[in-house]
Amino acid sequence: MQLQENVSEDRQLGRVLWKLTRPHTLTASFVPVLIGTVLAMSFVHLHILRFIAMLLSCLFIQIATNMFNEYYDHKRGLDTEHSIGIGGAIVRDGLHPKTVLRLALLCYLIALLIGVYLCMSSSWWLALIGSVGMLIGYLYTGGPLPIAYTPLGELFAGLSMGAMFILISFFIQTGDINTVSVLISVPIAILVGAINMSNNIRDLDGDKDSGRKTLAILVGHKHAVTLLAVMFVIAYLWITGLVVFGYASPWVLVVFLSIPKPIQAVTGFIGKRMPVQMMPAMKATAQTNTIFGLLLSVGLFMSFRL
Repeated sequence: MQLQENVSEDRQLGRVLWKLTRPHTLTASFVPVLIGTVLAMSFVHLHILRFIAMLLSCLFIQIATNMFNEYYDHKRGLDTEHSIGIGGAIVRDGLHPKTVLRLALLCYLIALLIGVYLCMSSSWWLALIGSVGMLIGYLYTGGPLPIAYTPLGELFAGLSMGAMFILISFFIQTGDINTVSVLISVPIAILVGAINMSNNIRDLDGDKDSGRKTLAILVGHKHAVTLLAVMFVIAYLWITGLVVFGYASPWVLVVFLSIPKPIQAVTGFIGKRMPVQMMPAMKATAQTNTIFGLLLSVGLFMSFRL
């Protein structure tokens, strides 16, 4: 009987820890790493261990960032058991706040150890770049002026988790950064920023009450939804421009198959003000990044295979 209770408790803890990672957000790390790696395969042979190491490192950085978010939002009294879109490990499942903070630091330590391998196999300049990325992850919700509480959240999220992950993934395979890799990273940076924007649209009223100054708060709900739509349009037009100007093969236009998702996201925000009502729209925004990125990877792969 005692053994069964222990097994049940372990399973419950496992579910809590899994929710704490916010698994539905983790494709924001996987997609950029995949794109950077697939693009590199058109120039060099794939180094599978570097790809796996880069993927794991980025995932642990993002998981740590999610945990820092959980810890510091609780510490500032912003999260309650009724809050939407959080892991809820502290306010709903009773996990001690310090435990969450230690888990975040442990994830950073694991990412750091994996980063040492990547530096040894490519360049020690990655140590500086990786450190900056980890610092941004911490300062996103930690520190005296969290980035997430300012109008710069979309910019930092897009650059660090979108563009930076693609460019590092490309670099560790090729040893170089070229014009194509930079240009390919732009629409993904925009879509990662869009995920952040959708989150801030959903939380607009609550964030305003807590004193945050996000971009969505500054421009208001209606204009924030319009801006989100513009971000989607730019991402798709950017891919079209890459094809028109010869920087990418027409195969990458396969990303247009994902268009129903951004349409669903934008229309899902229109006329909605309750956070729970906007959850489907936010989910569609994240799915836009995932499907767009996977299709872009397919297009890049087909470009050099055929």
